[in-house]
Amino acid sequence: MTDFDRWSKKEPIASPALEQIYGRRVAAASRRRNARLGMTSEGRKPGWASYAVLTFFMLLFLFPLYYAVSIASQDTPANQYGVRALVMGGSLFRNLARAFGEIKFWQALGGTLMVATLVSVSTVLFSTLAGYSFAKLRFKGSGVLLTFVVGTMTIPQQLSVVPLYILANKAGLFGSLWAVIIPGLVTSFGVFWMTQYLRDALPYELIEAARVDGASMIRTFWSVAMPAARPATAMLFLFTFIGQWTNYFWPMLILGSNKNSMLTVAAATLKGAHFTDYTIVMSGVILTTFPLIILFFIAGKQLVSGIMAGAVKG
Repeated sequence: MTDFDRWSKKEPIASPALEQIYGRRVAAASRRRNARLGMTSEGRKPGWASYAVLTFFMLLFLFPLYYAVSIASQDTPANQYGVRALVMGGSLFRNLARAFGEIKFWQALGGTLMVATLVSVSTVLFSTLAGYSFAKLRFKGSGVLLTFVVGTMTIPQQLSVVPLYILANKAGLFGSLWAVIIPGLVTSFGVFWMTQYLRDALPYELIEAARVDGASMIRTFWSVAMPAARPATAMLFLFTFIGQWTNYFWPMLILGSNKNSMLTVAAATLKGAHFTDYTIVMSGVILTTFPLIILFFIAGKQLVSGIMAGAVKG
């Protein structure tokens, strides 16, 4: 029995290709019907064991966030240790206000937003260009070059810190946000990811049709390759954005005394030299994480669809 037959008999069906075969409206109607029947996208009803496992992992991943909020809400630093830290206090907003006053929050937020946005846009653009070239253009040495790019992924970040630090100093970028932005303009993972995606998502026939119609190489890339790569680029943008937003190691080294340029480094300045008041430190961490949580709720659907598309292509 085909999917269409099952659809005609109003049986619960769903498949990853349903939208491609019958269109978005049919796929959306199928999802709504499965939701009413309490079934998964494969037409199966999950049992109690599935709910138990999902609940366990949900609580496991939520616990660090709860622990940070609990410590940030304590009335006194004496309650930041042991079992007492697991019980919510009543001073969350007071501690958030103290952390907000001790760091230059808006300056750090602006710097972090600029770094994360510029690096993410650049990574998506250059990675898609390189991925399109490796996946669909035939040129001498492409295999060796792609192998070299993938090989750089095996080099630990710590090994490149010293030469990168020397280069940034000689270029006069020490203490500047450009020292954080420039090294992240393109990543080997992004190139590999876009290459693998475009190999299957973009047929040669579309490229040849565009070239026959007179489109230039750049026009073909912009009008044909970029729309086909949209799910993967959305995933790459969001992962890069989150990675830059939470980046701490390299900004801490290269920003010098300009600690208030990024949220993660600014929040680290809340830690004292002899005694650490974790109620304030955790309040700074919450202030740092809160904009990212908002972004995830806004773009979470694109993130999940990009990951699922990558999983299907992989």
